[in-house]
Amino acid sequence: MRELVVEADGGSRGNPGPAGYGAVVLDPATGEILAEAAEYIGVATNNVAEYKGLIAGLRAALDLAPDATVRVRMDSKLVVEQMSGRWKIKHPDMKPLAAEASRAFPRDRVTYEWIPRERNKHADRLANEAMDAGRRGEQWAPRDTSAAQVAAALPPSGPPGDAAAGAARARAALSAAAGAAGAAASAPGGAAALAAAAGADAVPAVGDRSAGRGGAPSGGGWAQLPVPGTVSQDPPAAAPAQGPAPAAPAQGPAPDLAAPATFVLLRHGETALTPEKRFSGSGGSDPELSEAGRRQAAAVADALAARGTVQHIVSSPLTRCRQTAEAVAARLGLDVVIEQGLRETDFGAWEGLTFAEVRARYPEDMDAWLASPTAAPTGGGESFASVTRRVAAARDRLAAAHAGRTVLVVSHVTPIKTLVRLALGAPPPSLFKFELSAASLSAVAYYADGNASVRLLNDTSHLRR
Repeated sequence: MRELVVEADGGSRGNPGPAGYGAVVLDPATGEILAEAAEYIGVATNNVAEYKGLIAGLRAALDLAPDATVRVRMDSKLVVEQMSGRWKIKHPDMKPLAAEASRAFPRDRVTYEWIPRERNKHADRLANEAMDAGRRGEQWAPRDTSAAQVAAALPPSGPPGDAAAGAARARAALSAAAGAAGAAASAPGGAAALAAAAGADAVPAVGDRSAGRGGAPSGGGWAQLPVPGTVSQDPPAAAPAQGPAPAAPAQGPAPDLAAPATFVLLRHGETALTPEKRFSGSGGSDPELSEAGRRQAAAVADALAARGTVQHIVSSPLTRCRQTAEAVAARLGLDVVIEQGLRETDFGAWEGLTFAEVRARYPEDMDAWLASPTAAPTGGGESFASVTRRVAAARDRLAAAHAGRTVLVVSHVTPIKTLVRLALGAPPPSLFKFELSAASLSAVAYYADGNASVRLLNDTSHLRR
């Protein structure tokens, strides 16, 4: 029995806002593009657009090979889990779309697979092309470049007159060109460069889904952090496309995703070891806040009270975090819940030493630690890989328990940097590239479909008042 692959995506610039979908049907053996579909659908939400992209892809597959099996690949965790039957469909506006998708192709011959967003660039590009067309008052149409035109421009790779080889090369060239365009548009400034080269208006970066992936502040108004590149699970949205605003309030279903769990990440105030930049983990002396640290805790408590968005407080069990958390809790009238997974790294024999002192005493161990996240500090310390596992487990517990709420998470340098790194999808060495000051605030929002949005990093403005 023949197998087809359907990759589908959808997006909304505003959530709800101007929306479109894209879908491509592929031959899994050759990678050949068998069909493409895209459409501007007016004002809708991300979830609606994603479902409509799925439906279009399944219908295209049915037209091509009604007896085939279909493997659907999407970066929407929500759609994949709902259509696989693992998640319930709670929102009433999603139920008819899911039912329509079930009817679009025999359900017993369709399987679903979640893929990272960077592996869904073709469908993502089509969705953005559809939204761009809608902004111009048009509907999406396939590109003019034909396989024959591309093949004619390529040097021969087979015997003269080998049409099959020419067609294969043409398909490969078209696919490579599309991939290069997507990669260029997703790079910093790439979309503008592509638009300028084409003589077009500025366009949003590939993958722009605005608030549907955490672009709009929610539950506290934390500012979006403009992180360059596309390394995150939730790439920051480009500036929304400029165009006429809808004359009437946005129509269409409300987003299927509930409000995110927002973690306001607070590093504890200073201890006597902080200004000296000494390793101070969970295996050391467990120092208290210094006088400066107590002032910092009071200042951040005032700032959070003025903001008025924190609903719960959780803290590392270590003294400096508990004291910081309790200062805020007293100001806000909240209790502090201890979460063991938020404790700092155990730095083993390095506890209490400066970086230079560790370098002098344990040079080989330091080099290994800097080179690999699986290397642990001397004397039975904790590797970054181990810290990541327990921090991620704590994150998942807290996000599930506090969906739709804003939680103050009082922790340390490594756990907070790890949460930010995981939200960005950045590699472990990036831990050494984040600045995180004492008593600083950062914020990450976690959505029900598994995506995350970094909204604030290392804010210390409350300490300078």
